Amino acid sequence: MTDFDTQTKSLRDVMDNCLNLRNPKSFFLFAGAGSGKTRALVEAMQIFRQKYGQEFRLSAQKVAVITYTNAACDEIKHRIDYDSIFAISTIHSFAWELIKSHHNDIREWLSYNLEMEIRDLGERQKRGRAGTKTADDRAVQIESKQRRRDRLDTIKYFTYNPNGENIGKNSLNHAEVISITAYFLANKPLMQKILIRKYPILLIDESQDTQKDLVDAFFAVQNKYSSEFCFALFGDIMQRIYSDGKIGLAEAVPYEWSKPAITINYRCPKRIVRFINTIRTDADNHKQEPRDDAPEGFVRLFLVQDDDGVNKTAVEAEIANKMSEITSDGQWSGDSQEIKTLTLEHHMAARRGGFNDFFEPLYQVSKFKTGLLDGTLSGIPFFSQQVLPLVKSLQTKNEFAIAQIVKKYSPLVTTDVLKTSELPLGEIRKSDAAVKSLFYLWDDNHDPSLIDCLKAIAASGLFAIPDIFEPIVSRGDSIEDDNEPDDSVETSDNDPNIDAWDKALSVPFSQLESYVQYISDKSQFGTHQGIKGLQFPRVMVVLDDNEARGFMFSYNKLFGARALTSTDQQNIQEGKETSIDRTRRLFYVICSRAQSSLAVVVYTKEKQKIVDHLHNLEWFDDNEIIKMS
Repeated sequence: MTDFDTQTKSLRDVMDNCLNLRNPKSFFLFAGAGSGKTRALVEAMQIFRQKYGQEFRLSAQKVAVITYTNAACDEIKHRIDYDSIFAISTIHSFAWELIKSHHNDIREWLSYNLEMEIRDLGERQKRGRAGTKTADDRAVQIESKQRRRDRLDTIKYFTYNPNGENIGKNSLNHAEVISITAYFLANKPLMQKILIRKYPILLIDESQDTQKDLVDAFFAVQNKYSSEFCFALFGDIMQRIYSDGKIGLAEAVPYEWSKPAITINYRCPKRIVRFINTIRTDADNHKQEPRDDAPEGFVRLFLVQDDDGVNKTAVEAEIANKMSEITSDGQWSGDSQEIKTLTLEHHMAARRGGFNDFFEPLYQVSKFKTGLLDGTLSGIPFFSQQVLPLVKSLQTKNEFAIAQIVKKYSPLVTTDVLKTSELPLGEIRKSDAAVKSLFYLWDDNHDPSLIDCLKAIAASGLFAIPDIFEPIVSRGDSIEDDNEPDDSVETSDNDPNIDAWDKALSVPFSQLESYVQYISDKSQFGTHQGIKGLQFPRVMVVLDDNEARGFMFSYNKLFGARALTSTDQQNIQEGKETSIDRTRRLFYVICSRAQSSLAVVVYTKEKQKIVDHLHNLEWFDDNEIIKMS
């Protein structure tokens, strides 16, 4: 029996034992890069179906399967033949499914939460300066939240769309749905009972990136109902890439859980498996093995002098040609589409992709990061799903698509409006005029700013404006700017959320289009988030701390070109996460995408320091390090 057969049988036995309705046992499956984690997840589902499929079809119970994207949901549904005993969804869809019928409880939570937010804004309004932009914005926010609080008793039911903007008076936003679900599971015994009775088995894919408050709530439910509820996590702590994932997940897994592992990497060649094993050596003791028939593969490190004026496009093209010679793979020197260029940091991809001025201010707000990277941040779907498709349809003169978008999203032509209007045709003409007033901004090949687009839409009523933009579009022109320092105020009076959107909305519309291409993985540049679960024959990893401009990550520290800061040292002593930990994880993720050959390109002023440090770490052989002139 081969190692593959032995490991497969052992894993099946563990999952078979755990997925037992009469005596359930929870487990955490370690599945490193390229190990076939999704295949293992589907196999767990097949094991359960074989034992209890008929029983579940006759009951209202289901196996809940949570994964990260809609594309992953579709893939798993396809592999399991769309069997109705499995409820396969993203975390937002699953959370909403749990709470969506509990309108009174949702109303109570919202009332308290809004009251706390209004009180906080009111306190800041008292401390701040009157007559400033910030004070005016805050007044709009307070009024908006008060209106929402006051109409809660008139709302019979709440709505939520996990895949778009939530703008209606009775709608919840993404963050609220997650927070409400976590609170209900942690504090309402009835919700705990509903969970375990409806979903006695809960499987979570990419568990290292699942929102931490919900993970903690699931842990608490499992601990309380361990004899009735099987909670299974599939993932790899080294591949945690989102900031709202649970830090220390492996340590939080209870001792009595089963902890199987898949150690075979089916994706990468032997040399790349050895390389990514060394990357994670200082993080944990997990090691992978290549499959028996894996080729040797190639890894090369290219050190480029980071001088002013260096033509990075030309340098990277030269490196691609060198990789073609080294690997005897002509695809390296052919069409650039055959090479996947991956970056460690989003700022670098944003700069190279032409959307940095839009991306950077939003990425600076900690609570915006995850939503910005997956496109769910409030305000983003408004532009990406409504405004951008409309503009593209107008540019291509696709009248059918224009009509469909307006019909779906515009409050000017809702069914109720057309039914109650004395002149329905007049309402349609009004929507046509609103569309024309927006597209007028593109006359003479102009590239209008996002704020100009937003104001045009608000003025015409073409689309409903998200709450986050309400203070911005409602401003007058004579509000005092509050950029002047005020020594009487110890901390900034500004609202960082609105300030970030102010800056992002000032950029040309074309930057928004480039950003949408990026998060849709249609850009030539990719990062650790965009390539989650993907693989490519030829991978070029580009590392450039100066271009990245991030403080959360530093390859220079990881590679020994820069000393650790006092904060790094303190975090290490206190057992906290450091920039080196974050950088190591992301570097591991992008390097482990390579199926055949990997080129790591480093722009640095400290070539020899990096060579000496990596030699001590034994990451590269001497002949694998190439200094570019």
